[in-house]
Amino acid sequence: MDPELATLAQSAAVTLVGLMATDAWERTRDGVVGLWLRARPERADSVAAELTTTREDLSTDTASEGELAAEWQGRIRRLLTDQPQVAMELRRLLDELAPGALPAVAPVSQRATADGHSRIYQAGRDQHISER
Repeated sequence: MDPELATLAQSAAVTLVGLMATDAWERTRDGVVGLWLRARPERADSVAAELTTTREDLSTDTASEGELAAEWQGRIRRLLTDQPQVAMELRRLLDELAPGALPAVAPVSQRATADGHSRIYQAGRDQHISER
């Protein structure tokens, strides 16, 4: 295998596993599955399932990060060996996922005022209210 493609596979695998526990996960997963969808569509569904499994494994055992990255390095290396034209698209995806390329999350600010017997319910996410 071309050493440049081997290095790209290694970099992609480390980036992929590193982003599994971040807010960029969905974007990362969609980009990786998209690569397989275009290069080897028959494998795209299984790659999506393997990504989910890897993320679950990582959430229960962060010490396995290196091992998981090595597994993905092998998968990506095989894809690049079979489909070298994917390398340019993979580089583009890695550039998009670089820390400086991800959009910053705007801070959330909530303010409310209540008068009399009014009630205010504010939440940054799900909220369940049970009143009788």
